[in-house]
Amino acid sequence: MQELDRFLADVQGRAYRIAQIATNNPDDALDLVQDAMFKLVEKYADRDSSEWGPLFYSILQSRINDWHRRGSVRRRVMSWFKGDDDSEDPIERAEDESQRSPEQWVQLDASMEKLQQALQSLPLRQQQVFLLRVWEGLDVRETAQAMSCAEGSVKSHYSRAVHSLREQLGEHW
Repeated sequence: MQELDRFLADVQGRAYRIAQIATNNPDDALDLVQDAMFKLVEKYADRDSSEWGPLFYSILQSRINDWHRRGSVRRRVMSWFKGDDDSEDPIERAEDESQRSPEQWVQLDASMEKLQQALQSLPLRQQQVFLLRVWEGLDVRETAQAMSCAEGSVKSHYSRAVHSLREQLGEHW
């Protein structure tokens, strides 16, 4: 069980960021990641540790897809009750030990904002493939397994995502 705890501790931050980019809502992202973690522990704790990564991301992607299916109605209804919440991202508030200059901070903030916007503008499948391949380091086979699709689909979505991001982020990256 300690090995599973280490796996979950290692993956939680990256999974949260993936879910946050997919939902653009920190609270929903946290709920999705926690739900995916609970399901992994509940259903797959007895599996070999090498299977946990693809299984976890498969569960997370399923939760994200479900969230998007329910989301349009939920967001329409909730918009009547709640104003815009521009709460600051805790990751952005974390102190950087490298002591960047103010100019570097401004440039980094602008670049990260542009990256997040570009990622959010991608179609969901391209977004998911890109994040799993680049941020999580899953290979084509593991990504296909996590997303329940063919390896050829992963390659196509990844290629389209990279080309789109290059067009959008040319001057920032």
